[in-house]
Parts: sequence; C-alpha cells; structure tokens
Amino acid sequence: MSYVKPAELVPTIIDAGANKVLLSTRDTLVRSTMGGAILAIAAAFAVTVTVTTGHAILGAVLFPVGFILLYLLGYDLLTGMFVLGPLAWLDKRPGVTVRGVLRNWGLVFVGNFLGAFAVAVMMAIVVTYGFDTPPNEVGQAIGHIGEGRTVGYAEHGASGMLTLFVRGMLCNWMVSMGVVGAMIAKDVPGKAIAMWMPVMLFFFMAFEHSIVNMFLFPSGLLLGGEFTIMDYLVWNEIPTVLGNLVGGLLLTGLPLYLTYGRPAARRGVQEPQPGPTAERELVSEPA
Repeated sequence: MSYVKPAELVPTIIDAGANKVLLSTRDTLVRSTMGGAILAIAAAFAVTVTVTTGHAILGAVLFPVGFILLYLLGYDLLTGMFVLGPLAWLDKRPGVTVRGVLRNWGLVFVGNFLGAFAVAVMMAIVVTYGFDTPPNEVGQAIGHIGEGRTVGYAEHGASGMLTLFVRGMLCNWMVSMGVVGAMIAKDVPGKAIAMWMPVMLFFFMAFEHSIVNMFLFPSGLLLGGEFTIMDYLVWNEIPTVLGNLVGGLLLTGLPLYLTYGRPAARRGVQEPQPGPTAERELVSEPA
C-alpha cells in the first residue's frame, strides 16, 4: 500500500536524518544550494501570480510546486533539517552527534542562502531589465513585502518580535509536516499531495519561512525597499530561524518521536510471548 503508518514512518524519518547529518560537506552544500534556489523561484512565481491575477490564494495554491520538486530531488532546506537531525541524535544513531547536527545546520543555512540570493539577483535583473528601468509591478510588490515584514514588526516593539517568532513557529509546524508528508506515501502523487497541503497553508497565511525570506528580503533591498540589512537580520531572519527551529522540533518532530519513535513506544509488531500463544503476532494500529 502507498500509505505509510506513523509507527513505520518515524524510523524512516530518523534514517533520513542520520543520512543527511553524515553527508559530506560538498554534497550538503550542493543539495542545500539547489534547495534554496528552487524554493526561491517558486516564491517569485507565487508573487507573480498574486500580482498579475489579484488573487493571493492562487499564488498560495501554486507555490508548493517548488517545495515538492526540491524534496523529490532530495535537496535540503534548513527548516526540514531542524526536525530530521535532532531525531537522529535522540535515537542515538551511530556517528550522529550534537556537533554533527550543528555542522549540518550551518552548512545547510549557507547553502540555502547562496541559492536563494542567486535567484534574488537574477529576478532583480528580470524585473528591471538589467537594472536599466524601475522595478515592474512584481518587483515593487517584493520590495513592499520586505518593508512590511521588517519595519512593520519593529513598529510594534516587543509585541512585533513575539508575533514574528510565533509566525516562524507556525510556519515550520506546517513545513515540517510537508517534509514528513514526503515520507508518508510511497508513490509520487501521494507524496505531492501530502506535501502540498500544509505548505499551501503556511504561504497563504503569511507565516515566516527563513528560506523564503532569504529570497524576498535581499530582493527587496535590490529593488529599492525602504529597510536595511540590519532590519532584515534583527526584525526578520534571526527570529524567524529561531521560531522555525522551535516550531518544527516542538510541534512536529518531538510528538512523533515520543509516541512512535522511542524504543519503548514503538508499536509495530510485538515480540511473541512464551507459551501456547507464542506464534501469534499482535499488531497495534496507530491511535
């Protein structure tokens, strides 16, 4: 069957996390750079659809195409690794250490930023005819997004920072559900549907995704957005990364691991008991 039950899913997630943490530096950088680039072009596509049609829901419905493609190709996003890496460490997989998980996060962050920034530069060229004309309406929209989601938060002080952090948490709750969704089905249509649903939700509700923002905010600065690099770092990227970490781990990774992943909680096939019923296998269904 295509559907993978949670009790079988969690070991798969842990295996994936261990494999990612133990990847070479070269492979990690290549995969994360391509992951950031593909997600960035999908974000540019979604903004273009929203601006040209006037319907934000269409942009949100179509944005997940980038997320689906990059995960089908095995590329990496930092938001996904916030879940996969720690679970492999909690499960004490050979070779997976705290240092290894942190190393992976650092490399994936760098790769995602390089890919997203490269697309930001290319899109800025596209919407300005090589910086020869003012930004078109898509470029102007990207610039305004950067303003509203940096100085817009700063205007509210601590309340704005709290809102930003919670939006980051909610974002990676949904995005990491999409990462898990890629493993909950065995065929491509099933994987695509499971990834599409939560990613569409986060994008339409304007939750804060650190990798999407690596495209939107550098693009905004290149296209004349009225905010600074420090505004971007302090009032978006850093709190968003922290919120993505807490949300993905606390709301997706740990609940699955605690109820299905720990050795004492694994609910697949129970060991046969001695006696006349020893040959019976008791299979528990997920609650």
